[in-house]
Amino acid sequence: MSKLNPSKLSVEFRDGATPLFPVCHRRHTLTHSDDTGELYLTIGIQFAYDKINKTMRDEVLGEWVNVHGDWMYYIHLYVDSGEFDQKTVKIRNTIFRRELPLALEAIRYGDQTFFHAYPWQDASPIIVHFLSTSSEYNKVEYWGQFSNYRVN
Repeated sequence: MSKLNPSKLSVEFRDGATPLFPVCHRRHTLTHSDDTGELYLTIGIQFAYDKINKTMRDEVLGEWVNVHGDWMYYIHLYVDSGEFDQKTVKIRNTIFRRELPLALEAIRYGDQTFFHAYPWQDASPIIVHFLSTSSEYNKVEYWGQFSNYRVN
């Protein structure tokens, strides 16, 4: 796993989102360049589907939701929907798992004004859904809380 290099992170706000609002249904779309190692975080009220590489589908989509008064951060990772062979699905799953801590650091760092304004969000659980047609890789898991992914 790599550590976040903040100089390689670009942040864009759209759809009326600001560094402080909205809280509920605040959505993050994290994409990257394999060539440069740069990360691109888009923060809005909708996912930035226009930023997604439709062939690679290696983005991280995350959103804040309030469930019965408790804040949770849900992440959706597209492993496959049957278009890849099992070897490729296994590799994609491995890469997502290896790189997810870096992605969480990027989201936490890129939206740090939000976390400073709403410190309880640092203690909210991160729930990750690895989306796959294969039951071996279609998993929902707890990945800690954002306080575990602060960049020092």
